[in-house]
Amino acid sequence: MTTAPRFRGWSVVCVAFTVAVFAWGVGFYGPSVFLQTLHATRGWSISTISAAITAHFLLSAVIVAYLPEVHRTLGIANATIAGAVSSAIGVCAWASAVAPWQLFLAAILSGVGWAVTSGAAINAMVAPWFDQDRPKALGLAFNGASIGGVIFAPLWVAMIAQLGFQIAALTIGIAMVAVLVPLALRFLGHDPNEHGSAPNGNAMSDPAANGAPTLSRAALLRDKRFVTISLAFALGLFAQIGIFTHFVARLAPELTAGGAAAAVSLTTICAVFGRTLLGWFIGERDRRIACAVNFLVQAIGVILLILGTGLTALALGCVLFGLGVGNLISLPPLIAQREFGRADVGTVVALVTAINQAVFAMAPAAFGALRDASDSYSIPFALAAGAQVVAALIVVIGRR
Repeated sequence: MTTAPRFRGWSVVCVAFTVAVFAWGVGFYGPSVFLQTLHATRGWSISTISAAITAHFLLSAVIVAYLPEVHRTLGIANATIAGAVSSAIGVCAWASAVAPWQLFLAAILSGVGWAVTSGAAINAMVAPWFDQDRPKALGLAFNGASIGGVIFAPLWVAMIAQLGFQIAALTIGIAMVAVLVPLALRFLGHDPNEHGSAPNGNAMSDPAANGAPTLSRAALLRDKRFVTISLAFALGLFAQIGIFTHFVARLAPELTAGGAAAAVSLTTICAVFGRTLLGWFIGERDRRIACAVNFLVQAIGVILLILGTGLTALALGCVLFGLGVGNLISLPPLIAQREFGRADVGTVVALVTAINQAVFAMAPAAFGALRDASDSYSIPFALAAGAQVVAALIVVIGRR
């Protein structure tokens, strides 16, 4: 009598969760703290540091566009290991920069690491193992991104204050490599076919079920479904990245650096709640309508961050903004799953992510330039709220 092989999908979700914790903690939430730290200690302008952060995201966008090819060449496990090492070296380079131009060299390393450990990579780890349970699985995996904010935003601030930027970066970089390398080697080097099971642990009925992609990148760029997904989330993430990059700098004058870091943690805790709620209850409901509501709730939160001056108003703004934060990375794969064939989902998600990053890569520099020009965050944050409202309209237009 033979027993069915143990379904490893949920173990992969746990590993993807851990990768997301470090990827977002270093590559997404880290730059917000780096900006404030470098501005305060080096005296470099916010717009210059923001431009380097833009380079970090822009380079990663180029790599993400070809992430399916990277995974086919290196394998998901090796690509993840390379990303962890590159992120660790990159963050040390950020901390060691003695001239502004060196930040752009550091951005090359950190951008490569972010590209192969962030959104499209997390989807590539989880998607082969799940079909009907994919919203729950992706929601749980992407919650690592929010936990990364809860842990790393205050951790960066505390470690930099106690140890200095260089020692803090070295410590976190070593921890990232030490944790992710063994997990990637053990869990990310296999797919369901090798274990004789289909997604969700069902018996494998057709080894070639996934097949080869049927839509080219050029064809996707002419597809209304793809264009409305990509444009809507590019605008939403432009607003989100711009806000997060300047979150600490915006709130620190009123809440102190520690209070601003706590506000980041509050925001990301709400992101965990919002993403988990969506993953468990979206079911067969219209995923584009869910996106539109998500964008509008965030826009209200951003308006409170513009107009609020007291702790209560700013905290409520963080809560509303945070409830939608996590869903901006988990919803595009879920819409793609519903509207495209299984063989094309990986290409769709990678290309959407790449275009999104190419757009939102400009956000840190744009927000920094507007802030320096106006000596206030009101104008850039108002731009963010407007972008979220437009994104809500676009995603609804794409409904079938």
